[in-house]
Amino acid sequence: GYRVSLQGNFFGRNHTYITFPEYNPCKHIKLDPPSNIQSNVTASKCQIWWSVPWYLVEILQYELQYKEYSMSWETALNKTPSSSLPQVEIEATELRSSITYIARVRCKVSENEDSYHSQWSEWSQTTVFQRPGVPKLSEKILNTRTMQLLFIPLSFGTLLYLFWNCKLSSSCFLTSGQKASPVLTFPHQLLSFSHSIICTTGILR
Repeated sequence: GYRVSLQGNFFGRNHTYITFPEYNPCKHIKLDPPSNIQSNVTASKCQIWWSVPWYLVEILQYELQYKEYSMSWETALNKTPSSSLPQVEIEATELRSSITYIARVRCKVSENEDSYHSQWSEWSQTTVFQRPGVPKLSEKILNTRTMQLLFIPLSFGTLLYLFWNCKLSSSCFLTSGQKASPVLTFPHQLLSFSHSIICTTGILR
């Protein structure tokens, strides 16, 4: 250890003041904050990681803070990693959908370390992340609705077209004196076609 003293000249006389009778630099360390903090969000969790000097990885502990981007740091939530690895995970259930979050981290020598002791470092730079929003309607439902909106008017338009052609054909056959039975059977085909359209619409629903 070391002895730290302060010497000064006051009113023409020298004075020595013992500031620290036993000073050990290893017990008074303040580290640089972690660097290169990054984040990645999936449907189930948010993973945040950062960098520290490789020779300090095994003796450090960390504290992570995260909050909604628009809120102050006084409202931030704290999270302590369970290991000395420079990373932490936040479950998706802890985050609100479609809300932007911001996080930062600081470090110090682990309290389980006997050879060194330090205070918390300054906070690191921040990383921003957002939990994806859950859509109110699935793509399948949206596609079904779209098919219904398109299929129904097209079907009725086809029916009207066939019905009009049926009337014209009936008039031509009756005028020329030919048999009307093939033409008169066409409305039955039309009704069958209408029935298949109604069934298809029911399936789409």
